[in-house]
Amino acid sequence: MYESIEVLINNHIGFITLAKPENLNVFTSQLARELNDALRDLDKNIDVRVIVIKAKGKGFSAGIDVSELKDKTHMELLETTRLMEEMNLTLTSMKTPTIASVKGFAVANGFGLVALCDLAVAEEGTKFGATAINVGLSCIGPAVALSRIIGRKRTLELLLTGRIIMAEEALEWGLINRVAPKGKLEEETVNLAEELAKKSPLALQITREAFYKMSDLPLEKEIEVANYAFAEICTLKDAEEGINAFLEKRQPNWKLK
Repeated sequence: MYESIEVLINNHIGFITLAKPENLNVFTSQLARELNDALRDLDKNIDVRVIVIKAKGKGFSAGIDVSELKDKTHMELLETTRLMEEMNLTLTSMKTPTIASVKGFAVANGFGLVALCDLAVAEEGTKFGATAINVGLSCIGPAVALSRIIGRKRTLELLLTGRIIMAEEALEWGLINRVAPKGKLEEETVNLAEELAKKSPLALQITREAFYKMSDLPLEKEIEVANYAFAEICTLKDAEEGINAFLEKRQPNWKLK
């Protein structure tokens, strides 16, 4: 079904693996389409409660395949760019939480993909960068997600200098959630994914949707979105089950309603 990625579902976790290590998992048109299709398909799957995006090879992704930018008109380049950046809309409109699992390097559009995921775990020594400026291009697309996490000045520093930051600095900046020791990335990622998969799927989905919906609103509307989301969660059978399980000192059996 897919040629540039691999998809697996195990224990309520959907895994998407960027699977072109010989090309440093660069974003080709095919990979971009397949990634968006896989994300949408997993998001519709009621057995999937969290999605992990990882990669084969020595690094996560080296960004866009620059050969796709050659010998095109402005309109053709615009269409290519829209396809490469479609993941911005896909990832932020989904209901299922996502985790990036990163090793080696994640630069340019690969860096943008990490920033777009809800959570991220990186192996120590992983390099991150908005490096397109170093070859006369720009990471203005990834800047959309980056600026929402680290603010204007830090985003501009990365955009304009193209400098590399290490996993430890990315953690300090809030770009990733955890740094895994060498050889422990998969274990740390799965532990985090399993932690989310144990929660009420509907509560996770409503919380995630409300978080993104309220992020750009004025304070009064932001509070109202949060209030509405909490009230909606409280009406769920899963909320009743969660409270009962807590009081009865047992594991909850989520009803998905």
